[in-house]
Amino acid sequence: MRKAQGLRVVAGALAISLAAWISPCVAADVVLSGAIKSASGEAMGGVTVSAKADGRTITTTVFTDAAGNYYFPPLPAGSYRVWAQALGFETAKAEIDSAATRRQDFVLRPIADFERQVRQLPGEMLLAALPEDSARDHELKIIFRNNCTGCHTPSYPLQFRFDEAGWNAVIDLMKRVNVAGVYQGPDDKPNTILDLNQKDLAAYLARARGPEESSLKIKPRPRPSGDAARAVFTEYDLPLNPDLNLGTKYQINDGSDWTLATTSKWGILPHDAGMDFDGNLWFTSNNPNRVVTVGRVDAKTGEVRFLKVDGAKGLAANAHGMARDANGVFWFDVNPGRRSLGRLDPRTEHIDVFTPPPSMSPLGGAVTVDVDGKGKVWASAADGVLRFDPDTGTFTEFKSAVYKSTSGTGMTYGAAGDRDGNGWWAQMAFDTIGKADLGAGKPLQVKLPPVSEETTRVSPQARAAYEKVDDLGFNSPLPWSQGPRRMGTDKNADVLWVGDSWGGSLARIDTRTLETTIVPLPDAIGHQPYHIAVDKNHNAWGNMWTADQIYRYDPAAKTWTFFDLPRRGTEIRHISLAERDGKLQVVLPVYRTSQIAVMSVRSEAELQALKAQAEQK
Repeated sequence: MRKAQGLRVVAGALAISLAAWISPCVAADVVLSGAIKSASGEAMGGVTVSAKADGRTITTTVFTDAAGNYYFPPLPAGSYRVWAQALGFETAKAEIDSAATRRQDFVLRPIADFERQVRQLPGEMLLAALPEDSARDHELKIIFRNNCTGCHTPSYPLQFRFDEAGWNAVIDLMKRVNVAGVYQGPDDKPNTILDLNQKDLAAYLARARGPEESSLKIKPRPRPSGDAARAVFTEYDLPLNPDLNLGTKYQINDGSDWTLATTSKWGILPHDAGMDFDGNLWFTSNNPNRVVTVGRVDAKTGEVRFLKVDGAKGLAANAHGMARDANGVFWFDVNPGRRSLGRLDPRTEHIDVFTPPPSMSPLGGAVTVDVDGKGKVWASAADGVLRFDPDTGTFTEFKSAVYKSTSGTGMTYGAAGDRDGNGWWAQMAFDTIGKADLGAGKPLQVKLPPVSEETTRVSPQARAAYEKVDDLGFNSPLPWSQGPRRMGTDKNADVLWVGDSWGGSLARIDTRTLETTIVPLPDAIGHQPYHIAVDKNHNAWGNMWTADQIYRYDPAAKTWTFFDLPRRGTEIRHISLAERDGKLQVVLPVYRTSQIAVMSVRSEAELQALKAQAEQK
């Protein structure tokens, strides 16, 4: 155990205010409502309806009930853009003055053009639509999911159409792009699995997204109902990276109109986020820039403030993981030169930076930060996990049993602390979960079983080739890999939940006995779980890498609830919960399209009260 090297940074003095346009409310808040029907006159339940005041940076989204009616929470009177969307239908839009118009009905008309339908689809549905006409098709589908979507949703590449030569060129480039998204040059060693399958994969993708008739098999899914239809999203726009001089402050294609397809990444890329005790939102930025390490969003006005820790070469030190402790303090990783642990007091906006001693590994890997039940902070290191004691300012290091092998590198992805004060970490490429067992005084291991269906599907020749792979990593798994990514512990029980991104499952691990149960998601291919947070009722909440959805899993009832996100191409990497005064709020950093979102679920009684209020007007 070694004392951390401390660096104090007064970030408040470096904060940059990026104010949203703010006008005082001159009239009482109003309840905007309406009904949505199809062109044939049928009521449409589960339709996504959004409203945004002119000149402001806050969007509110609700969903229609089974009768096709929607009710917004009270909104300040003013001029609004309102739009309604459902998969397979054109976006319906209106501009209203809510002081005069408090009801806006819509008629949704089907999208006639197949390409527009495809471009509107979320990543999980596009992935699921890829053909499986043979065992080889299925294998190529898994290879595409596991090896081609590690850093972006499938809806980004699959919105385009290329012939076989075009897809071959794309794969030829991408098989030499590292996990940071940087092309390593034509002489770099390629991703072995992509290299082995390149010719067949290019032909497969050309059949699905080429110049000829598409082999996609799009399966419609039900629109939201029940709790999912009572969800309310509030989304706060984040400004683009000012270093890029793009000529616009905010993302133009911000994912709010699904027919525009998945956007490119131009933002400051909010990676993790949380809510402070005053209801304001904080996020980390891991995109190279000169202005922001951690950002703050005022939940009432939408004002964004940037806090900066100095990094190398005039850049802001980037940050990745974030967690809030029981005292309301945020902990995050930060890289001023050697990746360290940051402490942020949201009331004072003061940041302290604690650097592990040279004898230990720095924070690293795909850094995740968590606080255990004893108040100690856990964070990923490339080759294990680090524990920080805020009372003594000391780090303790726990190493993975195997970091490098003949198969590849078992770099750490997720990390978590349990209620007993033990730490956990995931070696994504090795399907291994490590436990820093403080009682035993040594690290333990949990090896996840392979995805059994995939082990039997590949041919003996392919299996022999895969067993020789020597570059397993975050973006280069075997077809039967589980891919434990990020994780979350139940602080009121002895349970660790792990998102198995390639296995399409959750791993439930008893934190004391290490008993492990694999819980498949309903769509094992399209649903790729990522991070997990557990509420006080033991429900596991998670984001999914390929999906424009989040989920809630009730382990007692063994039921799933999926909540549709209002945007397309979200690429959410983190989920956190704020439970106060009997209300649960879900905080989501919307990575690709540059927003911070907060979701809550209205009760039926709350919805009926809004309905009564709307009918009085």
